[in-house]
Amino acid sequence: MDAAGTENVSDAADDWRLTNQDAYLQAATLFLRRWFTHRPEWDHDHCEFCRAKFSDEGPDALREGYCTTDGYHWICEPCFNDFRDRFGWSVADSTDVR
Repeated sequence: MDAAGTENVSDAADDWRLTNQDAYLQAATLFLRRWFTHRPEWDHDHCEFCRAKFSDEGPDALREGYCTTDGYHWICEPCFNDFRDRFGWSVADSTDVR
């Protein structure tokens, strides 16, 4: 619960978006970046939590989000905000990679 007495979404153990991401995202350093593909054969990625689509194409595709150093795992801004504290993420300067 937060100071106002409302439940923080990231504290909900039964949140449908939680599917063992702690195995690879716990205490991760993330970068706020424009989406890019780390494999030439891929034209999109999905948020590790809600499955929102990251791509350079399509009106509903996300163009920016939080990613791991290798660009393999992507997280949309709403999920990042919901789970940042729970997963203990830190955000590094985007100029540190690529």
